Amino acid sequence: MLELAILGFLAEGPLAGHELRRRVSQLTGYTRPVSDGSLYPAINRLTRAGLMERRADPAAGAARYVLSLTAAGRADMLQRLRKPADHEITDFTRFYIVLAFLSHLSDAAERHAVLRRRLEFLEAPASFFYDNERPLRAEEVADPYRRGMLLTARATSRAERTWLRETLGEEPPAFDTGCADSDPRAPAVPAS
Repeated sequence: MLELAILGFLAEGPLAGHELRRRVSQLTGYTRPVSDGSLYPAINRLTRAGLMERRADPAAGAARYVLSLTAAGRADMLQRLRKPADHEITDFTRFYIVLAFLSHLSDAAERHAVLRRRLEFLEAPASFFYDNERPLRAEEVADPYRRGMLLTARATSRAERTWLRETLGEEPPAFDTGCADSDPRAPAVPAS
């Protein structure tokens, strides 16, 4: 997802390396801090692959450079947005990186296909806690902190599903079981 964030920001225009790092760090937030040890090797991989170019920026001083997207980089970014991997749909932070750049897809049908995948994921029953294979609802959990986790995740999931349906122009189901009563698929929750 780091590579998609790099390509996505560069699709908006050339950036100095330090500015790109700042934007990627702000996007991924505290849940996935971006270190120089991950950012610069990713920049080098993308440059070697011909997806971006690096040129010296003499105005900024020694060892400073400006990065820009190539035509191949734009095509790669668009393909990543059209067909995100399953873990990019199911992981909250990864999905938000996809969402941050989804408007680069000019075809509404392609954007909606990605959003429908996320909605389908959120509508499947899930929980942080199970009784054998059955997801537990918040009301079935005695521990107040675990219950708090489930209630917070429920509210977040409901809000996201509402936004997705509105964006897709879909009506909510008549009876929205929406797995929302146990759904922990909220921020920073990996797929189960």
